[in-house]
Amino acid sequence: MTIEDKDAQALDAYSNAVTGAAERVGPAVVRIDIEREGGRITRSVFGSGLGSGFIFASDGQILTNAHVVAHARQIRVTLADGRTFNAGLIGSEPEVDVAVLRVGADRLPVAELGRFPLKVGQLVIAVGNPYGLNWTVTAGVVSALGRTLEGPGIRKMTNLIQTDTSINPGNSGGPLVDSQ
Repeated sequence: MTIEDKDAQALDAYSNAVTGAAERVGPAVVRIDIEREGGRITRSVFGSGLGSGFIFASDGQILTNAHVVAHARQIRVTLADGRTFNAGLIGSEPEVDVAVLRVGADRLPVAELGRFPLKVGQLVIAVGNPYGLNWTVTAGVVSALGRTLEGPGIRKMTNLIQTDTSINPGNSGGPLVDSQ
């Protein structure tokens, strides 16, 4: 077997790992739209696909980023199969940028939460559902763990995952998964 053949096999294996992971998690990835209260004026962004999230429990529990649903007056979630639900905010922890939502449905597709710790250098795949375009997929590596982000007008966030995976607009809140 030539070096070119080995390289082609390695690339095919990587491609199969990315596509397989995306196909497994894709049905659980949701689009999140919100209606925000802005002073006296309510600005509706329903239909714009503000962010993404993913179903982690078949009874309708969804994980997303806290900044996606911050200051939401109403939250609407669209599943990969096109069904739309109003969602309630169960809890939010802005310091680590995580929020949990719940929709009134059961027997939903789920993305399994990781059981093993991430490692710097690990290959990861980011999946989102931006702007109602169905899901998008990018791949990269974990660059660092435990990062802190702060700046003017930004609430300090801690214990973040840094990745070189491209995060497309509207993908915030979607899952970051490994090949398993």
